[in-house]
This record gives sequence, C-alpha cells and structure tokens, in this order.
Amino acid sequence: MTRIALFQSNTGIDPKANAEALVGAIGEAARGGAEMLFTPEMSGLLDRDSARASANLRPEEGDEVLAACREAARNNAIWLHLGSLAVRVDDGKVANRGFVIDDTGAIRARYDKIHLFDVDLPTGESWRESAVYQGGKGAVLVDGTPLGKVGLTICYDLRFPALFARLAEGGADLIAVPAAFTVPTGRAHWHVLLRARAIEAGLFVVAAAQVGQHEDGRHTFGHSLVVDPWGEVVLEMAEQVGVGFADIDLGRIAEVRSRIPALNHRRPVPEAVIR
Repeated sequence: MTRIALFQSNTGIDPKANAEALVGAIGEAARGGAEMLFTPEMSGLLDRDSARASANLRPEEGDEVLAACREAARNNAIWLHLGSLAVRVDDGKVANRGFVIDDTGAIRARYDKIHLFDVDLPTGESWRESAVYQGGKGAVLVDGTPLGKVGLTICYDLRFPALFARLAEGGADLIAVPAAFTVPTGRAHWHVLLRARAIEAGLFVVAAAQVGQHEDGRHTFGHSLVVDPWGEVVLEMAEQVGVGFADIDLGRIAEVRSRIPALNHRRPVPEAVIR
C-alpha cells in the first residue's frame, strides 16, 4: 500500500496566501504518512479579473508559489503533484502548467494543459481560455514516483478519453486530474467521467479539486476523488477545504486488467465511412 494525500483548496487572488495554504497542506500530508500529495488546478492563483491576475503572473523561474512548494516538498521529504499554476511563457501568453516535484524539491516533470475551455454557459458565464492560455503539445508520463508511472492531465482534459488511452498505453499506473469544475458541470459529469476514465484505462485516477465560493466570485464543485481501476471510489472529500488521505494498492491494477483486458484488445479504428 502507498498512502497519498489530496489537498482540496479554495484558492484566492493572493499568491502569497495561496502559497502559505499549500505549504501547510504539504506539511499535513507528510505528517499523515503520505508519500505524495496532489493539489488542484490553479493552486497558486484563481482570479477571473484579468488585469488584477496579470499583475500576479510570473515566468516559472520567478513564481513564488512554485518556489515555496519546492522548498516545502524538500523540507518534508514528500513528493508533490502541484496540479497547475498559471505561468507566463515566451510568446506573451500563459501556460496552465502542472508540476511533479520529488522529495528533494526537484522538478521531475511539467505538463501544459492541452485542451482549452472556450464556451458560453446558460448561466451567463463566458470562458475563453484560448484568449489567454497557450495549449500544451503532448501527453506526459513521469516515472519513478512512489506510485510508479503517473500520467498528467488538467481539468477539461477529462472529457477527451483519447488522452487517457495514450497515457494508459504508455504504462501509466495512475492518472492525475487536478480541476476547478463549476458546480453545474460538476454535479452532472464529475463522478461519471472520472469513474469512466479509470474503468476504461484500468488504473487509478486521482482528482484534487477546487471547492466553494472563491474571492473572485466563482463557485467550484469540490468532491475531490480517488477512483480505483474497477471504478470504485476510494476517497471522496465532499465540499470541505482540507487534506484527505487514501491508501493505494497498485496490485489492484493487474487484478482488474486480468478480469477485463481491454487495453490488450484495442485495435486501430479506421475513419468512419458515410453511407
């Protein structure tokens, strides 16, 4: 068994306060015996006021939240999946970038969110991630973690099963899905999509989420989940801020895949023919 922790956060508009919350969660996770902590999407800043947010954005090497988390991971000797931060990139846009940090504080992997969310919702909310963010270019697996191979995704990626299939075919044991789901979409789709991705790929899915009413006015769904390869929920955190723990048995993957060896049965699918 490998113990993991999830931090379900209510990230605000002040990176310094968010960094302090993350450092506290890292320490709590380590004291609770976790070998790796998972945090949500946009763990360092959640602010839909573009002008105010822009003043707080930095390139990766100058990001105070990332630096604080690397130091805390090293001081507490724990691995960390920092679900994502908004970091400035060379072309003037921003990357929604996740980081895997080892127990020495070294960055072992980076992943930029591939699928960007552009939509006008019935509630009147409008999102145009592509106006600000630069999409990622490829799938990322990181090996050598306490949980074997970990595949990286971010939030809206959850709706694209081909990415999860590619990570599973690359040997992933676990796929992380840090998120900031809205309440309506969370109620409708969060549980069913996460369980489906775990079942399809025959692996663990760990989804640390934002929760509650945020300083910028948005309201996120919470319900951080750990789902096993059979689709069973190992941990659900409902709607509270805090750190939750789950014990992961990686042997469960081989057990489930021996019963339903779907990965071995996948075949190339030709383009659909219209008749």
